[in-house]
Amino acid sequence: MKNKLLLFGLFVMTMNIAEAQFSLSGEFRPRTEFRHGFGSIIPESAEPGLSVATRIRLNAGYKTESYKFFLSLQDVFVWGENRQILPNDQNNSFAVFQAWAEIGLGGGFSTKLGRQVLSYDDQRILGGLDWAQQGRNHDAALLKYKKDSFSADLALAFNQDHENAGGFVNVGNNFNTSGFFTYKVMQMLHLHKGWDKFSGSLLFMNNGFENHSLNLNETVYLQTFGTHLKYKTGALALEANGFLQTGRAIYGANYQDVESGYLAGLEAKYKVSDKVTVGLGAEIISGDSEADATATSAFFPLYGTNHKFNGFMDYFYVGNHANTVGLFDIHASANFKLDEKASLMVKVLNFSGEQELGSGEKQLGTEVDLVYKRGFKGFTIVAGYSHMFASDGMYELKGVAENLAADNQNWAWAMLVIKPKFLNGTK
Repeated sequence: MKNKLLLFGLFVMTMNIAEAQFSLSGEFRPRTEFRHGFGSIIPESAEPGLSVATRIRLNAGYKTESYKFFLSLQDVFVWGENRQILPNDQNNSFAVFQAWAEIGLGGGFSTKLGRQVLSYDDQRILGGLDWAQQGRNHDAALLKYKKDSFSADLALAFNQDHENAGGFVNVGNNFNTSGFFTYKVMQMLHLHKGWDKFSGSLLFMNNGFENHSLNLNETVYLQTFGTHLKYKTGALALEANGFLQTGRAIYGANYQDVESGYLAGLEAKYKVSDKVTVGLGAEIISGDSEADATATSAFFPLYGTNHKFNGFMDYFYVGNHANTVGLFDIHASANFKLDEKASLMVKVLNFSGEQELGSGEKQLGTEVDLVYKRGFKGFTIVAGYSHMFASDGMYELKGVAENLAADNQNWAWAMLVIKPKFLNGTK
């Protein structure tokens, strides 16, 4: 870690004497959470969790007429996880979050190479996952084109998990990085076009996965494609998603054929006044009606910012709920502007399975989310409370007997956000 910081310091000094625009910024984001049913039903016998996790980032940007460079270093730690006077970082969380260069090619074309965030549209399929302290990034090459209101991005990735003295390891069963749909290869094309009141995007993505647990040399491919549409006129705003999934995916230790998985969603927001905006929406995600070791019709939203969707308590598609009964989510929200610097969001969501559970039950429960945000001079405070009113189906889905579950399933959190700008200018 000391060597990395020294190199970063030399980089900063070099940039300061260059004929270019240089920026240096940071982020300090501690978050306290009380978890008593976050992510899953908590049994009555289990103790609630209380902790403080902090994300710190140091960001450096360098811009010339021909290229841009960006470097983001981060550390994520829980208060108290290192014992006193320990000389090293016990959780080994210090990392390069982003490191990329974007080179102008002329004619509206550019290429962006390196570790970067891929975030598009409403982040349903590809997003930065900023809620998670660690965030989400991709090691990829991006070819970009932009002219007027049209843009096209082509991303290519080929991943290995280490190299040795003889060079990179062989393609095949030596790629041992797995979990959460970590891919071996990826190709993605995103097209976007905007008009006066309407905009639309098309996304095509192909991901190749290796099943290292079976020591197979085969790479299987999963295709995801669809559209995001957006319309705004006056006080009314509409957004729609429609995606399909086909090919093969890895669930646990098995390959499974994905047979026409789908996601469809519609969001409507209406600005009642300068201080009140209301919303109504629904989303349906395909699932499986019965366990099948070789095939599934379940859709998974892959690399999106899933915390943004289907309730803030993360009961669905946040490291969970893959290849199961799917989801039908209908929700209503209201956002109140309390004054120039404060707002309150209230959201109610009702969940049911797209397919029936083993008992024939579909209804899963209702969640209520509250988020309060206030800006101050130089920093922001954000706090929230969520409560899950579980139905019989939720206990069955999460594998906790209702008579053994805690009476209240809730989650509360508070977060401080400071983003200092140390340098921003031209030398």
